[in-house]
Amino acid sequence: MDYNNILVEKEDHLAVITINRPKALNALNDDTLTEIDKAFTELMEDGQTRVVIFTGAEKAFVAGADIKELMEADGEKAKVISSKGNTLFRLIESSDLVSIAAVNGFALGGGCELAMACDIRVASEKAKLGQPEVNLGLIPGYGGTQRLTRLVGKGKAKELIFTADMVDAKDALKMGLVEKVVDPDKLMEKAKKMANKIIAKGPVAVKLAKQAINFGSETSLPDGIAFEIEKFGQVCSTEDKNEGTQAFLEKRAPEFKAK
Repeated sequence: MDYNNILVEKEDHLAVITINRPKALNALNDDTLTEIDKAFTELMEDGQTRVVIFTGAEKAFVAGADIKELMEADGEKAKVISSKGNTLFRLIESSDLVSIAAVNGFALGGGCELAMACDIRVASEKAKLGQPEVNLGLIPGYGGTQRLTRLVGKGKAKELIFTADMVDAKDALKMGLVEKVVDPDKLMEKAKKMANKIIAKGPVAVKLAKQAINFGSETSLPDGIAFEIEKFGQVCSTEDKNEGTQAFLEKRAPEFKAK
C-alpha cells in the first residue's frame, strides 16, 4: 500500500516504519496516525514480521502532535483525538511484535509518547526528548502522563511535564527513558543489529516473555508471578523449546520454527 505520511520497508522478519513529514518535523496529524495504525496492523497480520523499528525522516523522530488540529478541537473533539492516539500506542505496546524506537532527533509530545509505547528505545546522541505540552496550555494526551511515570518515576515525570524541559540523549539514558545512546551515523545500524539479534531467538519465547513483562508491570507481584508460571508452562509445550534445548546440548545453532 502507498502512504502519504510514512514509509514502510520490509526485509524478512524486520520492518521499518519511518514517519515521513519532514517539513512538519514529522508531527502526528490524524492522517499520520491512521497510516501508522494501518501499516502496523498489516505487519501484525502478515505472519512474517517479528520486529518493527520506528524512526523519523531527516532531523526529527516526531516533534509532537499536529498543533493546528489541537487548536481547532473543543473538549469532546480532544477526547476523540486522545483516544485515537492512545488506542494506537496501546496496540503497539501490547502487540506480540517487538517494537524499537530509533530516536534520531526531536521526540517531543506525541513523539516521546510513541517512543515510550515501543518496547526498546535506541537514541542518537543528537536526540532530544520531552513532554512540553504545558507550554501550550495542554497536557500529554497519548499516554505520556502514564508511561513516563512508569519509566522514570513519579517525581522525575512531574518535573519533566510541569517544566516542559527537554532532555538530551545522555540524560535520557541516565533516567531510564532510553536504553542505548549511539552515534547518529550508526543509529539505524545499531537498531537493526538489535532487531536481528531478537529475531534470531525463539519467536514464541520472545512473544510470551513480552506478555509476561507487560502484564507484570501493571499488576501485583504475586499475580505477575502466577502469570509467568502459566507462560513458562506454555512455552515448554512448544517445538521451539525442544529444538532450543536440544541444540544447546548438541552445541549447535537452533533452528526455530515459531511453533
